[in-house]
Amino acid sequence: MIELSGKNLIGQNEVLGTQAKIQATNPATNEVLAPAYPGVTAQVVNEACSLAWSAFRHYRNTTPQARAQFLDCIAEQIEALGDQLIERAMQETGLPRARLEGERGRTCNQLRLFAGVVRDGTYLDVRIDPALPERKPLPRSDLRFRRLALGPVAVFGASNFPLAFSVAGGDTASALAAGCPVVVKAHSAHPGTSELVGRAVQQAARACAMPEGVFSLLYGAGNEIGTALVAHPQIKAVGFTGSRRGGVALMQVAQNRAEPIPVYAEMSSINPVYLLPGALTERAEAIAAAFVAAQQMGAGQFCTSPGLILAVDGPELEQFLAQASQQLADTGCQTMLTPGIHRAFEQGLAVLEQHPAVTTLARAQTAVGPNQCRAGLFVARAADFLNDERLAGEVFGSCTLVLRCADAEEMLQVTQALEGQLTAAVHCAEVDATLAKQLIEELELKAGRVLFNGFGTGVEVCQAMVHGGPFPATSDSRTSSVGASAIERFLRPVCYQDVPDALLPAELQQANPLQMPRRVDGQQ
Repeated sequence: MIELSGKNLIGQNEVLGTQAKIQATNPATNEVLAPAYPGVTAQVVNEACSLAWSAFRHYRNTTPQARAQFLDCIAEQIEALGDQLIERAMQETGLPRARLEGERGRTCNQLRLFAGVVRDGTYLDVRIDPALPERKPLPRSDLRFRRLALGPVAVFGASNFPLAFSVAGGDTASALAAGCPVVVKAHSAHPGTSELVGRAVQQAARACAMPEGVFSLLYGAGNEIGTALVAHPQIKAVGFTGSRRGGVALMQVAQNRAEPIPVYAEMSSINPVYLLPGALTERAEAIAAAFVAAQQMGAGQFCTSPGLILAVDGPELEQFLAQASQQLADTGCQTMLTPGIHRAFEQGLAVLEQHPAVTTLARAQTAVGPNQCRAGLFVARAADFLNDERLAGEVFGSCTLVLRCADAEEMLQVTQALEGQLTAAVHCAEVDATLAKQLIEELELKAGRVLFNGFGTGVEVCQAMVHGGPFPATSDSRTSSVGASAIERFLRPVCYQDVPDALLPAELQQANPLQMPRRVDGQQ
């Protein structure tokens, strides 16, 4: 059993902050949880970043096997925390045990996924174009290409995933896999959970003889610490999951530096769902049941929760709406992650309830405790949606707006007007093939993941997953924060021209001592 200290973890050291404190609140009871976590000063931020930069000099040159062992060891150390981690996370988030146990499994699985990515070596993208000294009219130099680590990465823990998108979540795992030290700013909603996981990473670094400063964990109230972290000249990239306002603010800080750096921010998405006429004719009731289950998952506190539904107006849509409304009205309420998130949810619902063009179809049963999400289902006409940007805003929680489209053309018109999205889902039957094809051509320009006959909630951690999308879903639509390709965010290409073999990195040497996969003269 680890005794929570309320201290920051700077490399292998513990530092008690001296600034304003953060303290978790149990959202199910509004009980304030001990201990308090005083924030660090700018001086301590500088120490953590400088230590990370010193570690980078060595860590980026560790072997793939050593980094893979480190990632595996982090997973083992998290699992070794046992029930203490789950129970603390339950207290700090109001999430049920089963959800958090599943999230712990996902966290450890993605650490092991990146261990496998590093061992495989494909992420280095090694390419060799041997010299052609006899080529006419000009010879070709010996050219060798690989990707290498950017440098220390600042990671911001997310509110809605206290494990999988937090201290040892996907951003941290992919950065460490790439060879980048990590400085994490813990989310203020779950500081104790963050400390427990931080100590697991700290222990793994010690056990694997990683350089001092490969990992640090900071606490701080307000925006000062995050701003100082992103502005620090020895931070070379940022991983962020959170609000659009927060992500944009960090992007501005990063771009205003003397050396601008990339911010990989996952921010805002309403995840449109399309119910095509044939699908509604065949299975309106089944789709309604699946929709309510998806909307209710985690009180809608997923970045892929279905916030918008589009369908052509008619009796089939009415059948869906009646079924979904009845099921939603019969559901209970779930505790939301924080009092602040609950307040924002209620404010977002109020915008819809009070809008003259919106009709409230159903609300879940009355809340019986503090900070509970009383889900809402609303309907409006597509023409009104197109004319009022307030209807396109994300409401973080179980809230969905259904748009009555006059015809398929209006559905496509709304699609073209949408902002970037993480996911888009299409429910169709064979008779919908023509419209479905038109939608795919539009949606692949709008979303990072297009799925059929399902809902975007549930993000598989695997090789092919994309969790990204055009702004404001993310700040860089070329990348993913989930899946094996997430490592690419923290790498950059370098070409070596006519470098003597003995001076080349091992993966580029002629003998290929690390046995890395490589493309020679364009051939695998």
